[in-house]
This record gives sequence, C-alpha cells and structure tokens, in this order.
Amino acid sequence: MALVVAGLVVLDCAEPEKLAAFYRELLDAEETDASANRVEIRGADGMRMAFRRDANATPPSWPRPENSLQVHLDFVVEDLDAAERRVVALGGRPLEAKDAPGPFEERGCADPAGHSFTLLRTPAIAPKRG
Repeated sequence: MALVVAGLVVLDCAEPEKLAAFYRELLDAEETDASANRVEIRGADGMRMAFRRDANATPPSWPRPENSLQVHLDFVVEDLDAAERRVVALGGRPLEAKDAPGPFEERGCADPAGHSFTLLRTPAIAPKRG
C-alpha cells in the first residue's frame, strides 16, 4: 500500500452548506458526510471534495497578477457554452469572456464563494486508422 493515499480537495468558505450544494449540482454529486463545520461530497466520477467553514475566508482575487491563484480546479466538459450556463444558473460566474482557440478551449469561472476553476473542452479524438 502507498505511504500516502490521495484524499480530497478541501475549500475553505464562510458557508460550506451553500458551496457544497453548488458543487453537488455541478458535478452530479452526492453528499457523503456533514458536520457543523464541514460538508463532503463525491462526484459521479468519484471525485471527492469537502468544504470547511472559515468565518474569515476571503476569495482569491485572481486574475489580478499581484495575487496567487491559491487553488485551481479543472473540469472537463463536452459543451463549454452549456457548462458555463449551468455554472451561472447555480450561482457561479464567468471570470473571463474570451475563448481560447484550438483543441483545448477553456473558460475561467468562479464558484459562489469566489474560488476559481476552469472548464476545459473535451478534445475531439480522431478515429484510429488501420
């Protein structure tokens, strides 16, 4: 067995219940554990996240260059427009409006607490030639 086993991504926020609900809907996830200060979810693909209460949590100020990203999540999607609409409908917001050209198009977004993440378009895979 490995010395260290992968755990889960934990985001600090003022209202873990609300942020967990955002990601639960976005990732088609289920709540796996909850306490007064922490909520955990597991996405349909097995991704695990937790949201820890921190009354003094402040969102990162990305994309301002003088501050670090702090944490960054990438979510692979088939349809960027549909995924971005879903983010906005759930209370998130786009961070930038320009599309990146090429097979790895992406869009920056923020969850309702201000944590940034990227929606990455699933690259088309050409069929094998025999």
